[in-house]
Amino acid sequence: MYINLQIYTVKPIRYYIGMAKLTLDDTKKVASLARLQLTDKEIEKFTKQLSKVLDHIDELNQIDTKNVEPTSQTTGLVNVLRNDEIDETKVLTQDEALSGTENTINGFFVVPQILNKNV
Repeated sequence: MYINLQIYTVKPIRYYIGMAKLTLDDTKKVASLARLQLTDKEIEKFTKQLSKVLDHIDELNQIDTKNVEPTSQTTGLVNVLRNDEIDETKVLTQDEALSGTENTINGFFVVPQILNKNV
């Protein structure tokens, strides 16, 4: 017996219940989807680790939960919110906020560019 694990719109991975044996190619595919560049040693390591995760999921799937009521949280707290108010005693002026750096332009912090315009 097997189940198909569907990851977004990618070809499903066939996972045999009780036999969580992932191939190195399965791990390479997951790494590719996550845009991870892994070494061969890392691929072997993560293949073993992912297989153990799937084995654990298989164990959990074997637990009889027919009489267990679903729950989304266990604290019993409902809508724990606070008023969105500004405490004027904890607010920095612009000069105070910028006082820790010399790298400013027109009253703003200057930081390294992280986005590429060509992307």
